[in-house]
Amino acid sequence: MKQVFKLNLAVKHAAVFFASITLLFQTQAYAEDVWTTLQKTAIAARSLNYSGIFVYQNGSQLRTVQIVHINDGTNEFARNTVMEGEPREVYSKGKDVVIIKPKNDKVVMEKRHGQNLFPAILPSSLDTIKISYSARLGVNEAVSGRSTQIIYLESKDNYRYNYKLWVDEENNLLLKMMLLYKNETLEQVEFNQIDFINNPKSSSVQPKIDVSKSYVVDDATQSSHANGGNWQISVLPPGYRKIDQIEIKVPNKNVIVNQLIYSDGLAAVSLFIEPVSKGVRPKTGHITMGSTNMCANVNAGHQIIVIGEVPATTVMEMSKAVSFK
Repeated sequence: MKQVFKLNLAVKHAAVFFASITLLFQTQAYAEDVWTTLQKTAIAARSLNYSGIFVYQNGSQLRTVQIVHINDGTNEFARNTVMEGEPREVYSKGKDVVIIKPKNDKVVMEKRHGQNLFPAILPSSLDTIKISYSARLGVNEAVSGRSTQIIYLESKDNYRYNYKLWVDEENNLLLKMMLLYKNETLEQVEFNQIDFINNPKSSSVQPKIDVSKSYVVDDATQSSHANGGNWQISVLPPGYRKIDQIEIKVPNKNVIVNQLIYSDGLAAVSLFIEPVSKGVRPKTGHITMGSTNMCANVNAGHQIIVIGEVPATTVMEMSKAVSFK
């Protein structure tokens, strides 16, 4: 009888073992499938040719934007036109971004670099965000008349927000995004019209602002890439790494402002370090504006300001982590 009992027990344990192994591999395959879809989404936003209108909402801010995106096989172009208020366009070629807006009888161009604009919010490589986020599938929903798969990107800690993504089932383009924190929607971007272009022409993304006006480059602030400094950041929040450092020369100020940019692959945080000028009262404290948090303090005669679309904990800890050599 004992031998029969032991045999039955061994069979049960073996069954549980093999069932567990099967479940483990199914779970791993499920996770890989989610990340595979997200990788396709990252590629689709940069490789497909499309035009449409999306609505951006953050707190009390509400903007309608017209987008045209072209990839001719050699270069990637996009033009975003803000449809409310004064004309404003964001033109990009690859990672180079130019903001074009009218000012009196001129058109002012502001140069930017390396912004991940909707729907291309995901980085080309997802390795960095896998460190800080877990991914899971949701239900299927229609967005702009198209079937989408919902995917949740959930933070593994309290140093970043959660993302809810609606991915087109046919071509993997991101059609809608929500930024979530503690069950509250902080930001939403959604296509209400989307068309895919069969015969793309780079001319379709050229700026539409009045070309009869003279164009000037806004050089009110001069900036250049830099490395190092007389400070150090003791401990960064998990998952964040420095991706850029910029020296900014501000007009009418005989000082250089250093901007250090940190990212976890999705969220980005800027840390500004500036010597406190004589007679200037430095800023201190914390403020929240929609999904953006900003924290300011003073350390060793320097104004420290940290700002980003991240929880308050992140900017507060980073502002306290700066020390001077």
